[in-house]
Amino acid sequence: MQVISEVREPLVTGGKTIKDVTEDICKQVEAPPTKLWLLCFTGSVLTLAIGGLFVGDMLWNGIGKWGLNKTVQWAWDITNFVWWVGIGHAGTLISAVLMLFRQKWRTSINRAAEAMTIFAVMCAAIWPVMHMGRPWIGAYWVFPLPNTYGSLWVNFNSPLLWDVFAIGTYFSVSLVFWYIGLVPDFATIRDRATNAVSRFFYGFLSLGWDGSAKTWMHYEAVSLVLAGLSTPLVLSVHTIVSMDFATSVIPGWHTTIFPPYFVAGAIFSGFAMVLTLMLVIRKVYKLEHYVTMEHIEMMNIIIIVTGSIVGIAYTTEFFIAWYSGVEYEQYAFINRMFGPYWWAYWAMMTCNVISPQLFWIKKIRTSLMWTFVLSIVVNIGMWFERFVIIVTSLHRDYLPSSWVMFSPTIHDIMSYVFSFGLFFTLFFLFAKFFPVINMAEVKSVWKESNSKMYRARRTISNADVPKEDRVEVHV
Repeated sequence: MQVISEVREPLVTGGKTIKDVTEDICKQVEAPPTKLWLLCFTGSVLTLAIGGLFVGDMLWNGIGKWGLNKTVQWAWDITNFVWWVGIGHAGTLISAVLMLFRQKWRTSINRAAEAMTIFAVMCAAIWPVMHMGRPWIGAYWVFPLPNTYGSLWVNFNSPLLWDVFAIGTYFSVSLVFWYIGLVPDFATIRDRATNAVSRFFYGFLSLGWDGSAKTWMHYEAVSLVLAGLSTPLVLSVHTIVSMDFATSVIPGWHTTIFPPYFVAGAIFSGFAMVLTLMLVIRKVYKLEHYVTMEHIEMMNIIIIVTGSIVGIAYTTEFFIAWYSGVEYEQYAFINRMFGPYWWAYWAMMTCNVISPQLFWIKKIRTSLMWTFVLSIVVNIGMWFERFVIIVTSLHRDYLPSSWVMFSPTIHDIMSYVFSFGLFFTLFFLFAKFFPVINMAEVKSVWKESNSKMYRARRTISNADVPKEDRVEVHV
């Protein structure tokens, strides 16, 4: 009889040593840029530049260049704003919430997820600024600052002002959390630097890190405090974004389910984007031993859970509209399903409700190709969700004489392309000059992973035991 211990897959595979961890993660920073990186970076910069031309033209001539009209006053601008904020949610969840719950599988993916959060929030912030029309004036007035016009202050009752505080807090805390986590790795690269420029640059960023026990103690304490501060942001930021809509009286928006519904959708789309980026990084930088199928499967499970919550929210919205007995509310949802934007609604339902359920099948959940495809499908669906909520609720209001259709112009499309160019330009720069995986945290699970590998291979055989002493052994 043989019994093989059943343990979870190790988080670091391939029999890597501590030295291997350092070498594998540092080499992408220390080596010259590859042709593939240069090609991708050039493409993202060109995308940013071309999109920037259209954004500059729009700012010069006014937001009338967008397809907005007197009925649909918000369209792609607020859709893209909410979508980008949602993308950034997974980074905070992986870094803070999973850290507090001692989920060690987060160690290989938290660095890239945190960077994604910061860049996504920066992309989100450009949309309200552009929507102001004159951002060089408007960007000043959104903050409660003293001014020369007497008692002229922002409206603290406005959810749009709440957005300013929520996004500002979210960005600043996420930035500090991300940077603190980078400090030990900066010190490692500093000590390995072979030229004066790199030694000075990474030495400056490492803040004099010396690796002593006292330094590590302070580092872990600060990380824990920042995780505690960041955890409420997972709930508060997208809750406040949802109140942009929920505090209005427009049918389709005036609902109390929006805060939890938006939070679940944000985590849903955020994890999908993390998967998209990590699968690419895993392949390009040959990090298969650090971003394992265990990590990918765990993220897919979270997508199943949050996708199911989103599906329940869609169903609940329809039930409440029917139960309310308000004909305007009922019409808003019927119009979403069967009105002129029916294609957007059914694209949303297919991508967000049906496609994540495929991850219940283990072969799909552990397939790199299916995971990559479905992660993109989920984010397409989440964009359509925001589009459906915003445009289909606005284009037909209480007065049929005001009913209009929204059609995006080339400036709407290229402004969106501009945000993608900004995001990927920043992310490629991060992936080249900063370690994309947290070396310090991966090393903390290295010993456990090697122990699990040993236990997983251990075989207990009764053939080696005297017949009279043989027992059934369970490990």
